[in-house]
Amino acid sequence: MGSAVERTDEHVREYLVYRGFTSTLKHLDSEVKADKEKGFRVDKIIDQLQQFVQSFDLFGLKEYWLYLDRRLFCRLEDVYRSTVNKLRTSLYRYYIINTIQKGNLEKTQEFFQKQALELQGQAEWRDWFILPFIPAPEQNPAFSPYFSRQWADTFLVSLHNFLSVLFQCMHILHFDAEVQKTTSVTEENEQLRQLLFALQTESRDQRDGDEMVHHKLPVYVQNMDRLGDTELEPPEGREEGGGLSAEQPFIKLSQEEYGEHHSSIMHCRSASNVTGQTRVMDPKVLGIFVWSFNPIMQTKATIMSKSPLLSLEWATKPDRLLLLGSGVGTVRLYDTDAKKNLYEMNIDETHPRILSLACSPSGSSFVCSAAALSRSGSSDSVPRLPIPVSGQLLLWDTKTVKQQLQFSLEPEPVAINCTAFNHNGNLLVTGAADGVIRLFDMQRYESAMSWRAHDGEVYSVEFSYDENTVFSIGEDGKFIQWNIHRCGVKQSEQVLPQDATGPFVLSGYSGYKQVQVPRGRLFAFDSEGQHVLTCSNTGGLIYRLTNGEPALENVLSLGGHKAPVVTVDWCSAVDCGTCLTASMDGKIKLSTLLAQKS
Repeated sequence: MGSAVERTDEHVREYLVYRGFTSTLKHLDSEVKADKEKGFRVDKIIDQLQQFVQSFDLFGLKEYWLYLDRRLFCRLEDVYRSTVNKLRTSLYRYYIINTIQKGNLEKTQEFFQKQALELQGQAEWRDWFILPFIPAPEQNPAFSPYFSRQWADTFLVSLHNFLSVLFQCMHILHFDAEVQKTTSVTEENEQLRQLLFALQTESRDQRDGDEMVHHKLPVYVQNMDRLGDTELEPPEGREEGGGLSAEQPFIKLSQEEYGEHHSSIMHCRSASNVTGQTRVMDPKVLGIFVWSFNPIMQTKATIMSKSPLLSLEWATKPDRLLLLGSGVGTVRLYDTDAKKNLYEMNIDETHPRILSLACSPSGSSFVCSAAALSRSGSSDSVPRLPIPVSGQLLLWDTKTVKQQLQFSLEPEPVAINCTAFNHNGNLLVTGAADGVIRLFDMQRYESAMSWRAHDGEVYSVEFSYDENTVFSIGEDGKFIQWNIHRCGVKQSEQVLPQDATGPFVLSGYSGYKQVQVPRGRLFAFDSEGQHVLTCSNTGGLIYRLTNGEPALENVLSLGGHKAPVVTVDWCSAVDCGTCLTASMDGKIKLSTLLAQKS
């Protein structure tokens, strides 16, 4: 309906311009700008509500919702009144939580003072009047769910879906009749345009139904299990087709920026066991920022280093510990809560570059890849020579702080670029500078199989969701799926653009050019292993994994970046997931997605 209103407004503007009614045109534009219904544009209505919330304008919020209720919601059948009331309750709670998160306790108390008469008799608000007097409400079990990003995003998408379906199925006031009156004029106008200007006729949206005052509105809040303790469920006998398109697997709810870095980022990883813990490496500052994005984005710790930091990994247990690999042969264990180093391990002076770290899910050990200096020096800012450098793959115990063993690397010791465990730590897959993928049996601590995977280096490798295959990206620009039960057998292969595999190039004025070889994770899977996130010059790209050709189907571009994205990660929680994309200009975009279940 929003597009139909915009087209009608545009036709009126054309007529006024044609007749020279400039004063009337100014009045029209002024009225459109002040239009509370926003031309039936759902996104603009949501934006208006959020503006009231962010500016702590309780009066404006109440008045605007009351207007929507009188203008739109009151025309629904009584069966949908409970859904409208639940959305209003969640909107008020969204406002309250925002006042607390922004530290405006005065506005929190103001809400309960002004709304006391209306809300005190409602059962769903009975426990909320104590909220202003709780020292840390975000830690209280009764209120903590409302402080999560997931709750806020799920509420907003539910409201969005409700309004979208309402506008699709309901003709507001006499809008239907007005459209009917202008249909013939519109068609005639389009014919004249074809004759006079040879313009292609714009596609026309089909209008639903006619001459119905009340409608059976198929209200379906998609992917919505609970809004705190308030359930929003579809009415029985819901018609198919309500809500958003099932063909789009994700809705991008929001995108925020973390801008503490001032040079290219090498690694950006979210903690596997702690939602909202992220660490990022800045090679020029020689530091790592540990930050939280739940409920709000904030820096928790800053780790500075006198030597280059080349790799990092969250410890499995406890999940507050962070492993940091340097360029001088050391690995540090850092406590992000206490903000201090617990101890430092000297790995090998002859192989000082710690290229990769991976913690075993089953215990207190970790795998460490140590490499000699590159033949062109120690710099990682230029493409490496095709001749692989020497390397070691070591197993260390974090409790005893001792090396347990050194893995055999056949046919010769070579630098291991990337490592990944399966879910129980029984298998370890590695990708090396010689283009070979090696699969290790971690119960016997020996190589189970190896095969030549890429022409050039292996940059990134991960197990598939079912762990029957592994995926890899290499210097040859290929994204390949390998069957681990049949050594060296490809299940699928896809050539990716260079901006997804590197080397990454950032160009500037006067011939400035910066080149960075891949170091961080180049791809990451969603929670069900059906979609993969990759790098690009303008932001993350999400593909659907297919069983045929091509192996990847582009489904969503996250965008948001002005410099090449060099590393990605995907943290999934229930239906909401967070995609992290980090670029060469030091910017990190945090995109919150909602998965649409079919």
